Formats: sequence, C-alpha cells, structure tokens
Amino acid sequence: MTAPFASGYKALVIGSGGAIGNAFASAFEADPHCALVKRISRSQGRGFDLLQPASIGPHAQSCRHRGPFHIIVDATGALTIEGIGPEKALDKVSPENLARAFGVNAIGPALLLRHFNPLLASGPSIYAKLSARVGSITDNRTGGWYGYRASKAALNMLLQTAAIELQRKNPQLRIVALQPGTVRSALSNPFTGTHATLLDPAESVAGMLAVLGALSAQAGAHFVDHQGAKIAW
Repeated sequence: MTAPFASGYKALVIGSGGAIGNAFASAFEADPHCALVKRISRSQGRGFDLLQPASIGPHAQSCRHRGPFHIIVDATGALTIEGIGPEKALDKVSPENLARAFGVNAIGPALLLRHFNPLLASGPSIYAKLSARVGSITDNRTGGWYGYRASKAALNMLLQTAAIELQRKNPQLRIVALQPGTVRSALSNPFTGTHATLLDPAESVAGMLAVLGALSAQAGAHFVDHQGAKIAW
C-alpha cells in the first residue's frame, strides 16, 4: 500500500466493523510504517453508538493514551437504518426517517470529529471521513434518496466548517471527505443492481490511501473520490 506518512505513524479507525472500515484497519496493520492501529466499532467498543451522543466522548478519552494519531479515519455511515432504505420520492419523506439519517450520517460524525480531533498529532495529520458523491449538491442530477443526500451534504458542510476552524491552530491538518466508489458491502449490496464497476473494499481503500498520501495541505476541506478526482461541493 501507499503509506500516508513516514515510519512510525499511528492510525485510528472509527467504524472498523464495516467492510471499508475493516479494510482501512487491516491495511494499516499490514503497513510496516504504521506503529499502532486502534479500532473502534459497535462490536469492539462497548456502548459505542452514533445515536447515543453520551457514548462518544468516553471512547475518545479512552484512546487518548494511545495517541497522538497521525491519521483518523471515520468510516461510519448507513444507507438503510432500522430496515428503512433511501426515499426515492418526496411522498416517502418523514421526519422520523430524516432525523435518523441525519443522526447517523451527519450529527454523529460531527460529534466524533468534536471529540476525536484533539487526539490528532500536531503538524502533518489527516482526519478522513467517508462521504458520498450523492452528497454533492452540484452533482445531483437524478434526485431521490432525500435523507441520505441531505445528510451527506450536511456532513460535507460540517467538515468544511471544522477544517476552517481547526486549521487556524494546525495549518498542516488535512480534513478530507472521501468518496470510496461503489464497494461490495452490506451497506451497498441492496442498491448496486447491475453496477459494472463494483470495488472490493481492499481495492477501494488502497486507492483512498494513495489519494490521502498525495493530498497537500490547503485552506478548508478536500472532497475527493478514491481515484483522486475532486468532487464539487
């Protein structure tokens, strides 16, 4: 793999129980340049739940002694929540479903960033969050998927806003919204249909790590895909 940092860096993966999160953690664990990998997921972090804000802070605190981390990857997110998938039409939108989508895909990740960003190393460091191309307002040409699109667009704004604030203290911090491609996973399987370019999780992660390693520091957040192409906000 292409290591995002030189020898001795530390990595933390939040959401390591999912296909992409696990592939990120496994890639770091296989990298001889990586000195330490910390995994957090619902299965590995007792009581960890994005919809329970009180569960997030204690997990960040428990990781503090293992840091500082040079790269933190937030691989959380969901398309189907409590058995309900993306709404294809406006008449399927409900306040309950929208609230759950925002809780998992925007509010929870914002709280993760709030509590975990203090664990980042000073100097060159990366906070990478899985986003989605459908979160691009500019790129929306087909409509549908109301809650998922809107929650990912909100997530992107939160990342951009946080980048502006946090880079005042550390201009070398890169905050990145990552589009992983269409990956074979439990999250995407119900929606891939006859998609011809499905990626294995390890293939997607290899691409994203290469992209992260090549990104230079800039004012504000990056929004890029697994091949390094910029995505319009």
